[in-house]
Amino acid sequence: MRILVTGAAGFIGYHLCKALIENGFDVVGLDNLNDYYDVELKFARLSELGISRHDAKQFNRISYSDSSRSNFLFVRMNLEDRENLPLLFSEKEGFDVVINLAAQAGVRYSLENPETYIDSNVVGFLNVLECCRKNGVNRLLYASSSSVYGQSSNDVFSTSDNTDNPISLYAATKKSNELMASTYSHLFGLKATGLRFFTVYGPYGRPDMAIYLFTKAIFSNKAIKIFNNGDMSRDFTYIDDIISGIILLLEEESGDVNVSSVVNVGNGAPQSLMDFVLAIEQSTGIVAKKNFLPMQPGDVPRTSADLSELKRLGYQSSTGIREGVEKFVNWYKKYYDLC
Repeated sequence: MRILVTGAAGFIGYHLCKALIENGFDVVGLDNLNDYYDVELKFARLSELGISRHDAKQFNRISYSDSSRSNFLFVRMNLEDRENLPLLFSEKEGFDVVINLAAQAGVRYSLENPETYIDSNVVGFLNVLECCRKNGVNRLLYASSSSVYGQSSNDVFSTSDNTDNPISLYAATKKSNELMASTYSHLFGLKATGLRFFTVYGPYGRPDMAIYLFTKAIFSNKAIKIFNNGDMSRDFTYIDDIISGIILLLEEESGDVNVSSVVNVGNGAPQSLMDFVLAIEQSTGIVAKKNFLPMQPGDVPRTSADLSELKRLGYQSSTGIREGVEKFVNWYKKYYDLC
């Protein structure tokens, strides 16, 4: 099976590529290496996959991994590139599966840079759909987000819930992806599954995520920003559990997942934000200075995932918050030479 993973230098994309390579799949990774956050972290992820910085910098050119990962190739490319992306799809024997994780991420960033979200998340995703249609790719997994649930008051967020009222542009682009994929499934038979991720964290995570910001502030002896005065909870999900869920869906051929569908990928056991902060304090051995602030525009007070679709495939979230946070903090100390 030959798989294209977009967003390969991103947090989830890196971990997914690593797992697929180790499981013997032939993988082509794609990323544009934009500077939304520190590009050095993206180069570090690619280095772990055997791609040199020199090779990764080149646009629209295939880079080969080192000999220990001969089943991985990388190309730096923009999803919205209507000339080069179709060429990539038509090269050699093409792709059996596409896993689209590339996107402009972040809720708050979308308030100031809306055009970036439309270019990457809408135009880029349309380009992916068109390339799948024109090159006979019949299996697409793509990143959606728990943000599509907006200000849902339901105790547990189910994929059958109404998601017609997103409260951020980021969430609106993810909802548009689900609608676009559903249309292509209906018109062209593309088996597309949207992955509604719930608050993913772990080693090599994005620097704009809470655990990264909190850990950095604690080690820098600065106050952490706690929004909604701490009255928040999240379905915090460790990266290894996210990857196991994706691979289950990738290997699923029994028809349990509908031709056009969305699936929650989370932990299923929400934790309060203050418990999450406590786990970081315990792992660092430092009590954090805290700055309590009101809710930010586009944010939501809580998330909670109904995992019934994944559980039918045997999914089980196995990493508790204390264990997951400790793994992240240990990686952070090693990466920044704080040991």
